[in-house]
Amino acid sequence: MAITRRALMRNGAMALAGTTVVPGFLARAVFAAETSGARAKQRVVVLFQRGAADGLNIVVPHAESYYYQARSSIAIPRDQVLDLDGFFGLHPALAPFKPLWDQKQLAIVHAAGSTDPSRSHFDAQGYMEAGTPGDRATQDGWLNRALQAEDECPCSNHKHSPFRAVSMGADVSLTLRGKVPAVAMSNVGNFRVGGLNPNAAPISDLFETMYDHSTNSLLRGTGSETFEAIKMLKATDPAHYTPANGAQYPNGQFGDSMRQIAQLLKANLGVEAAFADIGGWDHHVNEGNVNGQLARSLGDLSQGIAAFWQDMGDEGENVTLVTMSEFGRTVRQNGTGGTDHGHGNVMFILGGQVKGGKVYGQWPGLNPEQLYQNRDLAITTDYRRVLAEAVWKSLGARDLNLVFPEAGVERGSFLDYLG
Repeated sequence: MAITRRALMRNGAMALAGTTVVPGFLARAVFAAETSGARAKQRVVVLFQRGAADGLNIVVPHAESYYYQARSSIAIPRDQVLDLDGFFGLHPALAPFKPLWDQKQLAIVHAAGSTDPSRSHFDAQGYMEAGTPGDRATQDGWLNRALQAEDECPCSNHKHSPFRAVSMGADVSLTLRGKVPAVAMSNVGNFRVGGLNPNAAPISDLFETMYDHSTNSLLRGTGSETFEAIKMLKATDPAHYTPANGAQYPNGQFGDSMRQIAQLLKANLGVEAAFADIGGWDHHVNEGNVNGQLARSLGDLSQGIAAFWQDMGDEGENVTLVTMSEFGRTVRQNGTGGTDHGHGNVMFILGGQVKGGKVYGQWPGLNPEQLYQNRDLAITTDYRRVLAEAVWKSLGARDLNLVFPEAGVERGSFLDYLG
């Protein structure tokens, strides 16, 4: 009985990915409600800012005089920057991050990014999600390969939930595509195949019917475990989830994604890796400074992440969250009050094991002679070094050459931002 993956993906209600037919997925999706061992309880959340975020106006090098020369109308005034260490400061729209910084749960890596020089959104995003800059042939994602590397670790119990890897959205992101099965969800509370079709059958009913009528012993023997996992998720009553500790998520897709990731992590469904994205960062025109387009995007980002952290409570101790964007913006503003496609950028890391309250990486400077191609912030930290430390220390992924082929990333190159 060949049930195709596409048959379970209509309108993104819920997608099962990893193989081309469901039986192959079910054969490997041996469900364990709770993974064993302290290491297995560590989870990684990856957030992608699509559109190339302006890292220089996000974490502002306010001690750099050239920053203000290059950005006459969009620079963040010194007296409105949320100072961090006397040199760097946060955009004021990132005020929800300041307590996390002060509590040393938030760290920053500046002048980070991909070594590939592409200024194409499509290419750069693909390279970063695949983890192979410059290689268009890579079909799987770095985080999926990290889970594969985890399976190779002797400490792995090799029993995983069908919800082990979750991608928020209609389809599994490239970051999570690969041999390890992943789940794509647009809405945790929506279990119906057919999206908005009121006559669509619930996923659980579809699976139950499929298993009852299947003569395939493999499907019937392993599918029941996946069915039980879906029933378990349903039992959490996702449509009536109430965030803990008074957390208030912002309205919109990103706030919904963060709320649902927290919900899934707290439901003890065996989630190890989660991915979500937030668009709207391509500000060529009227970017703004303290107020404007960038400020609105940063408000959504910071409020969503801060609410997630508040909602997680003590369970945040076992979470490492990392943000990334395909490339930064030009140092100099353009003639339309915006910035163009650049190079170096900034990454945030949040978590219970994070050694926060510090900006990591080497600062290259903003004087004209220090810029990449005389226009961009230079990259001094390959983003793969940041991600490699997260999956090594959180997931136990030891084969970094599998995760990031030919990158030369080794444990000795870590920034040591995780305890």
